[in-house]
Amino acid sequence: MSSWGENEIRKAREAKVLLLGGSAGGFNLVFELVRKLPLHFPLPVVVVIHRSRNYPSFIEEILDRKSELKVVLAVNKEKISKGKVYFAPSDYHLLLEPDGSFTLDYSEPVLHSRPSIDVTFQSVADVYQDKIVAILFSGASEDGSYGLCYIKEKKGLVIIQDPKIAEVKTMPQAALSKCKDALVLTNEGIFAFIDSISEKLF
Repeated sequence: MSSWGENEIRKAREAKVLLLGGSAGGFNLVFELVRKLPLHFPLPVVVVIHRSRNYPSFIEEILDRKSELKVVLAVNKEKISKGKVYFAPSDYHLLLEPDGSFTLDYSEPVLHSRPSIDVTFQSVADVYQDKIVAILFSGASEDGSYGLCYIKEKKGLVIIQDPKIAEVKTMPQAALSKCKDALVLTNEGIFAFIDSISEKLF
């Protein structure tokens, strides 16, 4: 499905969280989307991207200066709240507990990834059920595809970056093969959808 209607807007309006996942080729798009989120955006945002623990990263600090929302690294036991964008730290899986607090988990990598998009997406879906909007971007592994389908099974709203225009097709293509009725959008379509739900949610 490559377009949205009132049903998708309704599901987004009922959502409690926005999830973003990506890897190689998806960084810039994720960052640009976060940067453009308006100050009044009413959903907490959780971002999982693959990054190495061996290289210092100042993603959160840079984006915090450029974004209207507060951009932070997720902290163990912190409660999720509106008006913030939480990035999963490198080398930890990011879980959400039933009480809305984060847990940083050092268990084995999943599909060679820690943090794993699948782990976070599934954990958040267990808490928020169908009250989720999740977007999966470009990436070089199949991480995220199972988690996205899990959210779809819970009746959440799932969006996949169109593999045809993704810089690295592996991640979105894997998700689409497992979740054939997901909403598939171009980069411009993703931005337009977020703009649309921002207006509807405010």
